[in-house]
Amino acid sequence: MRPPSTRPADGANRTGIATSPDGTQAAERAAIDACGEPSPDAAQLAALRADCARGAPPVGTVSPPATMKGAAKATREAINGNGALAFLDLLGERQAFERTGTRLYDALLVKLEGAAPRPGPPTREQLEEIRDDEARHLAVLGDAIESLGGDSTAVTPSADVMGVAGAGWLQALADPRTTLTDALKVVLIAELADNDGWYTLVEVADGLHQEELADQFREAALQEEAHLTCVRAWVTLAVAGQVGIEPPPLDDGAARDAPAP
Repeated sequence: MRPPSTRPADGANRTGIATSPDGTQAAERAAIDACGEPSPDAAQLAALRADCARGAPPVGTVSPPATMKGAAKATREAINGNGALAFLDLLGERQAFERTGTRLYDALLVKLEGAAPRPGPPTREQLEEIRDDEARHLAVLGDAIESLGGDSTAVTPSADVMGVAGAGWLQALADPRTTLTDALKVVLIAELADNDGWYTLVEVADGLHQEELADQFREAALQEEAHLTCVRAWVTLAVAGQVGIEPPPLDDGAARDAPAP
């Protein structure tokens, strides 16, 4: 069986209105006839959404430290009240992101397996190494939550939001029609957000005088920065190869780990 193409497919794309002007006019007339009354304009819809937001309950709540030991530790280290809950929420958010990141690289490994053979990285070994880093970071965050007396299995509000946001990335990679290059572009978006998230967590841990946790998070942030360098290089060279141009110069580490176009 011929392997699937890794380039944009040739053929008739009928999503634009220019391909069927007669059909476009008919669709417009049908929409006008069906509505009967003018549809709400953008300002009306924005006002309605704002009104709904003012009366909506929160996505969720953060449970206080689950143990007396955890509560005592939080108080002793001046992480109490809203500060403790906000920190636990932020840790839960990062935990949800790392869980999604682990699943993204699992899906990327499947995508690599089904891709047309090509020389150079990303290799299975490289993707597995990054996937294992993501899984380790997930464990680090779980331990951090437990050390503060929290429940690492609880879904905090920010974790819930992050899980919903990341669902689209997972759907894109799980789609059998997306190529390896498509998948790498999605992972690049996730890695960009992941980097900022880790450095924010480092700053918060430092501000709360959680030096031990801050050091652990700083180490994870450096590893995530290396992930970003690799994925960015893979995407840059893959796209350059697709369009037939010379890729921009990369630093030695990125060039070494990047795929041939």
